[in-house]
Amino acid sequence: MKEIDELNLPEDVRYTKDHEWVKVDGDTVKIGISDYAQDQLGDIVFVEMPAVGDSFDEGEEFGTLESVKAVSEMYAPLGGEIVAVNEELEDTPELLNQDPYGGWIIAIKPNDMAELDQLLDRASYLTVLKGE
Repeated sequence: MKEIDELNLPEDVRYTKDHEWVKVDGDTVKIGISDYAQDQLGDIVFVEMPAVGDSFDEGEEFGTLESVKAVSEMYAPLGGEIVAVNEELEDTPELLNQDPYGGWIIAIKPNDMAELDQLLDRASYLTVLKGE
């Protein structure tokens, strides 16, 4: 497992305390898991994702990740409608281990972009990690 100072934590994404990341892409946002999350999970072997068109409220479970160690739930950092899922993950879930920020999981059209303001920047996320 990586030490905190070895983690890849880009500045251009926002984070949740549940270890998801969010990146704005026009009027949608892509959501994935942080380097910390993939490191803690170990080898990811299956990703359960919602269907395009499904809607979720902020904080609602939208899918699960199965690794050789555990099954973990993923929670919507923002409320909105699913506009895309990363279909590559169906056959190659290990992409999340290889490149957690390139290996996005879902894209949503948020109900309220202002919810982004509640998410953590890199420095705040590091503070959360150091407390765990």
